[in-house]
Amino acid sequence: MRRLSCVATFTFFLYGVSGCAEPLTAVKEGDLIFHTSRSPLSQAIQEATSSRYSHMGIIFYRQDKPYVFEASAKVEYTPLNTWIARGERKHYVVKRLKDISLTPEDLAKMHKAADAYFGKPYDLAFEWSDDRLYCSELVWKIYQNALGIQIGKLQKIRDFNLDTPVVKKELKARYGDHVPLDETVISPQAMFESPLLAVAAER
Repeated sequence: MRRLSCVATFTFFLYGVSGCAEPLTAVKEGDLIFHTSRSPLSQAIQEATSSRYSHMGIIFYRQDKPYVFEASAKVEYTPLNTWIARGERKHYVVKRLKDISLTPEDLAKMHKAADAYFGKPYDLAFEWSDDRLYCSELVWKIYQNALGIQIGKLQKIRDFNLDTPVVKKELKARYGDHVPLDETVISPQAMFESPLLAVAAER
């Protein structure tokens, strides 16, 4: 088992449309955050993976402010309150490792791993390469490459529900008649369900 140690915990306030502050449970660097995206691809991801959540990222701090490091149009840092506002009904779930407290050394390794992906384009084909990345692939690889921790079970495209009209339409648009059924993938739902994680905050 990895060595446990205390790391700094950050508490902050999110401001809604009304301008009133809404306290969010303290979050830590390295936390995973999930929501339901409003992107055109969201419904297909939800149906294929049988999940409420279609998008995720990892929380990092920059100049003492919380950001979500995510693969959206490209791999980038998005202010946390902006990221939450993009989701359906501003609902989100924050999860973190249950039995491991990340050390400053761990976090330094994770930042270095994240830097290697910064600015790379979004992967619409969901290929298991580092040239382009999708949201859950980005977070999974940061934990794996930096700390050797695999959050969520890797699957193949064929493991998902590919039979709904919405999913079929998206597959046709991306692959034509040649869907790479044996492509390795990691879904937001697989990471959300990981036994390594526990809920840290939710709204």
